[in-house]
Parts: sequence; structure tokens; C-alpha cells
Amino acid sequence: MPRAHIAMVSIPFPGHVNPSIEVIRELAARGHRVTYANDPSWAEAVEAIGAELKPYRSSLPSGDDDWAGDTIDHLTVFLDDAVAMLPQLREAYDQDRPDLFLYDIAGAPARLLAEEWGIPSMQLSPTFVAWEGFEREMAPMIEQMRADPRGADYYRRFERWLAGNKSSTTDSMAFQGRPDRGLVLIPRHMQPNADRVDDGVFRFVGPILGDRHDQGDWTRPADAENVLLVSLGSTFTEHPEFYRRCAEAFGGLPGWHTVLQIGRHVDPAVLGDLPPGVEAHQWVPQLRILRQADAFLTHGGMGGSVEGLYCGTPMLVAPQAADQFGNADRLTELGVARRIDTEITAAELRAALLGLINDPEVRRTSARISRELQEQSGAGYAAALIEAELPR
Repeated sequence: MPRAHIAMVSIPFPGHVNPSIEVIRELAARGHRVTYANDPSWAEAVEAIGAELKPYRSSLPSGDDDWAGDTIDHLTVFLDDAVAMLPQLREAYDQDRPDLFLYDIAGAPARLLAEEWGIPSMQLSPTFVAWEGFEREMAPMIEQMRADPRGADYYRRFERWLAGNKSSTTDSMAFQGRPDRGLVLIPRHMQPNADRVDDGVFRFVGPILGDRHDQGDWTRPADAENVLLVSLGSTFTEHPEFYRRCAEAFGGLPGWHTVLQIGRHVDPAVLGDLPPGVEAHQWVPQLRILRQADAFLTHGGMGGSVEGLYCGTPMLVAPQAADQFGNADRLTELGVARRIDTEITAAELRAALLGLINDPEVRRTSARISRELQEQSGAGYAAALIEAELPR
């Protein structure tokens, strides 16, 4: 395969970078020149995988408090960021045009540039994709949002933006959900209505996790019979009371060692003195711990959900926002998890964990899905599919 310039476009959130980062590393290792458009805060991570940062300034909020509001408010924030991103991408790539654009679902301005410049593009989706009948099934929710003046303004702005940039479609759902080509970076197990997904457009290649040695290491204590990881992800993590209840619930549990990841918005000092067998950190090498863990209390983000499935770790799921509620339901349907909420008491937390871990069917199903995923995914497979899209 001749050396090509492949451009990746994403946003500065771990849940949108981590799922595809090993694919980008593999493309660079194959000798391609890979540029990566993202916020400058991701420069070190981009350079570590052999790619070259194309910096743009993201307007997306970084704190929990800045994400106040409902779905319409959140969609508006992402639209504002996309509108601000497009001219920055055009300036970054106008004199350095790639042979192929790859883009995260939130990096869709790359699709506009690809169409404008006649360059092929491929979406890399870190979450589920549209299936046959998706638009029809979503129509009632869309109409409800359009009935809200804020929602009507969001859709008008989106459509006007697409038309002004000569998009092949001015339908916002089609623009984001119906790419020319797409790689799905989650397992087919997590895809709703997987039998109705167009295999001519979308190929399932995930999860692709890699080693992630650059994130640090963690060693299971020698006296720990069982290990529990508690993590609410990287965004909606400001729940000190919940972490205190976790410490109370699991700290005195015989044979258990608990790792709390509390996020950057919570000072570990506010948790007070932790009981024996409990450690707390603002950030941990999650995948390293999951490979050694016996249970995982997660918020149900797609990244954490997939990592738990891959490692065969039974899960308690406390969804916070966005797709996490659907993910929680899907994991429960698969038979590898039980759903809880962050208002649960310490006694209920302990009972939920014991009920999960003592269910032999949960353990068997978790192990079976883990084996399937480790046999059916990989960065090499994904990179080969990307190379097939390069102009000959």
C-alpha cells in the first residue's frame, strides 16, 4: 500500500478519542502520514501514537456544571462547536489536503470539507449507528424537539449551515447518521437492531483497546480476593456523596479491594478517611484495572461498557446522561449487568454487588462474550478497511 496522508478529526473527550486511537496508531505504524485535528490539550496523546496534531480550539465545555440543561441544550453546544471548527479545519488543511478524511461522529465538519474538496471520507463511530427504520422510529422524539422553540432554532441553524456549505444533504440526521462509509468501533453486541444495520455502509470492528501502557499501571494487592473498580467516567463525575457511600458499602466487605476513580472535579480530601481496602484517585488506568477486576461499577458510557464486556467483568451500571441509559439497558439485556442509580444507599449498593457477583449465569455470559470479542476485533482489521478507501 503506497504511503498516504490520512486525516483524523475528533473532539477533546476521552470517549471520542480512545475508541479509535489504536486504529490511528496502526495506520501510522504502517507508514502512512497521519494528521489528527483536535484541541491542543491532546497534543501529547496524539504525538504518542505517531500522528501529527492539527490544532483547533474547541468551544466544548469541560466541567459538569457547564453541561446544564436538556438534550436540546446539549445538541446546541455541539452544533456551536462544529460551526466554529469548520473554518479552523479549512485553514489547517487547505494547503495540506489529505487523501482520506476519517472523522468521529462529533467531527462531522470533516465530511463537509471532504465533499467540498472531492476527498473520500469515513466515519469512525464510538457508539451505535443508524439502522433501517431508525429515522421513522426517532420521528416522534424529533417532532417533540422541533415543537420547542429552542429545538426549532437548532434544526433551522443546522440545516442553514449545511446548505451554506453545499452539503450533499441538508437533513441533519442524515448528515450525521448516514455517512458514505463507516467503521463501528463498538461490538455488534452493543448495537440496537444489529440485524437492520446496512453492512454495505457500516462494518463492526470493535472494540479496539490496545495496551495503553502510557496511562500507567496498577497492581492487584496480593491479599485481595476480589477487586471492584468504581468509575463514573470522565465528565459527569461530581458525586462525592455517592463515592462516600461506595466506601461505606464496600470498605468492610470481606475479601474485597475497591478502587474509586472520582474524577478531576472532586478533591479526594472531601471523602474523609477511607476504610481499609479502599483507594481513591482522580484518574486511574481503567483498562489495566479491569483486566484484573472481578466487578465494575460504571456510568454506562460506551467506552466503559465495551471495556467491561471485553474484559469479561460483571457490571453494575449507574447511568448519568446521553446514551448511558440505553447502554445500561442493553448490558442488562445481554445478562452481564444490573442497573442501579447514584441515589442508592450503602446497604443497597452492597446487596447489588453481592447479587451480581454471586449469579453464575452473569459470570458465564460475561466470560463467553469476552472470548468472542477477543477473537473478532482488532486494529489491523480496521486499518485494512480504511486503506481500502484510499484513492488508487
